[in-house]
Amino acid sequence: MISLDNLTVSYGGWTLFDNISFLINEKDRIGLVGKNGAGKTTLLRIIIGEQQPTEGAVTINGECSIGYLPQQMRVADTTTLKAETEKAFDEVLRLEADIAKLTAEIAERTDYESEGYADLLHKLNDAQDRYHILGGDTREADIEKTLLGLGFKRTDFDRATSEFSGGWRMRIELAKLLLRRPSIFLLDEPTNHLDIESIQWLEEYLRNYNGAVLLISHDRAFLDNVTTRTVELSLGHIYDYKVPYSKFVELRAERRAQQMAAYENQQRMIEKTEEFIEKFRYKPTKSNQVQSRIKQLERLERIEVEEEDLATLNIKFPPAPRSGQIVAEIKEVGKAFGEKRIFSDATFTIERGQKIALVGRNGEGKTTMARMIIGELEQTEGTIKLGANVNIGYYAQNQDDLMDGEFTVFDTLDRVAVGDIRTRLRDILGAFLFRGEDIDKKVKVLSGGERSRLAMARLMLEPYNLLVLDEPTNHMDMRSKDILKRAIQKYDGTVILVSHDRDFLDGIVDRIYEFRDGGLKEYLGGIYYFLEKRKVESLQDIERKDTPVTAAAKETSTGKLSYEQKKEQEKLIRKLRKVVETIEAELAEIESKIAAYDEKFATATEYNEADYAAYNDLKAQYDKQMHEWEKASYELEITENQ
Repeated sequence: MISLDNLTVSYGGWTLFDNISFLINEKDRIGLVGKNGAGKTTLLRIIIGEQQPTEGAVTINGECSIGYLPQQMRVADTTTLKAETEKAFDEVLRLEADIAKLTAEIAERTDYESEGYADLLHKLNDAQDRYHILGGDTREADIEKTLLGLGFKRTDFDRATSEFSGGWRMRIELAKLLLRRPSIFLLDEPTNHLDIESIQWLEEYLRNYNGAVLLISHDRAFLDNVTTRTVELSLGHIYDYKVPYSKFVELRAERRAQQMAAYENQQRMIEKTEEFIEKFRYKPTKSNQVQSRIKQLERLERIEVEEEDLATLNIKFPPAPRSGQIVAEIKEVGKAFGEKRIFSDATFTIERGQKIALVGRNGEGKTTMARMIIGELEQTEGTIKLGANVNIGYYAQNQDDLMDGEFTVFDTLDRVAVGDIRTRLRDILGAFLFRGEDIDKKVKVLSGGERSRLAMARLMLEPYNLLVLDEPTNHMDMRSKDILKRAIQKYDGTVILVSHDRDFLDGIVDRIYEFRDGGLKEYLGGIYYFLEKRKVESLQDIERKDTPVTAAAKETSTGKLSYEQKKEQEKLIRKLRKVVETIEAELAEIESKIAAYDEKFATATEYNEADYAAYNDLKAQYDKQMHEWEKASYELEITENQ
């Protein structure tokens, strides 16, 4: 469908792509990955013709149409949401006019056997086929389904687009793109402005889409749920894997190990060759051998390995000063902006050491609640009381915009740091991937991911015991998110997270507060437990809407389960018990293996690297399975007590 042939992109003496080629086939689901600056967005722009390669060509099948969603775009603000979305059907409207015109012409003709009449019939048939393919028959239903899926409400349909925030305007452009049904979607960070529910809807849409998808995303779960092929850009080359992202990570580690072995072998060979050349350069009897080795080195294709800085994996937040047991007490809190009520009657307590997530659709009150807890906003009703000795560190969604663009990276930290911490600023910046000349860059030239990392580094300057982090992973690449996730997991203070990144939240939070339909609901469990429960509740909501309220239904809704519901619950309990028992058996097996190694090490007389590597792998496996056991046990307990 699309062929990229021997693409090279050079800027002066620097090469971004070096003779890369690959094919995009019908119904491909491709995740395009690589470090920030590897050229992912550039590649998309070359495919759509916005940028020309230095060498090579892109060949697009004549019938292939492309839908491109960039990270940033100009959006219209002169009409209503529905009218703007209907622009996706410009071609459908033209076809409607053509069909009406052709039908009228055919009705007036009587020369049924002529070539002209047959030609009109062919044109009408082609126009009708194209009309059906583009969804002309169902466009009203498709518009509604797409807008609702992306988080809009029916009451939004007649609102002016100018009333929506930048994130919602991006959703409008995404809706138009999906409704055009191109042969291939090129999507650059499509989840940046979506909440969890909208991301799940988009995943389902793209999985079932009849065309191809090529997407850039730093959302690991989104990539795993949508893509079946991963194309990595690294050091100007591409590596094509026919697997989703998580499997790619495993295969990439294997490839990197092979690359490193080949690189080290080559370096040893080069070193020995250069030693020979240097040793015998001026001996006439060895001149032929010297020249031969010089030519050998000139012809040698040098192996490159992408730099991987393992030191950055060990960053951690400063130890949290002790606060009171109750960190924050929220009682019957509500918030309204003028006539618009966001939520009401929110009541919950946050205790020391808890890590919680605030989730929900955009505009339901997550950020509003976070800002009220830190004292940046005043609630309309109710009370918010902070506990004793609570010291808050806050990361705002627009934190990167709050930094002065004229300051350098180092100055940004130096101007707010006090005391002994100033001697560690370079170490802190290094931990967040700012090395060498990076620290002298001005903030205004940094990418979105770099600004996010710099803003997070500022939180390291003072020991807080409550971190309130609002969408901290927006624009961060996979590596930066992994670094931050580990740091939060090790942090001994209290954390409130506002995030739509499921993979990031998994393993950090154990309690979810969902803002929905003007209220607040608590879920005691991790993010995937919450998503599973929400799915069940959504189905129950649909059943309640679709089914008349009978006396039996009323009895069920007051707490008594029907015979069918009891059977389903018992079936689920049996399934959950089996999961728990399976994990417990696996844990017992791992424990026995660890114990065997402990005995072996106790009597060992020499160090065996392979044994210690296997021992550490077992311990990591044990920790992972314990996390799974905790989740499964908790879900079983909740289900048994329903």
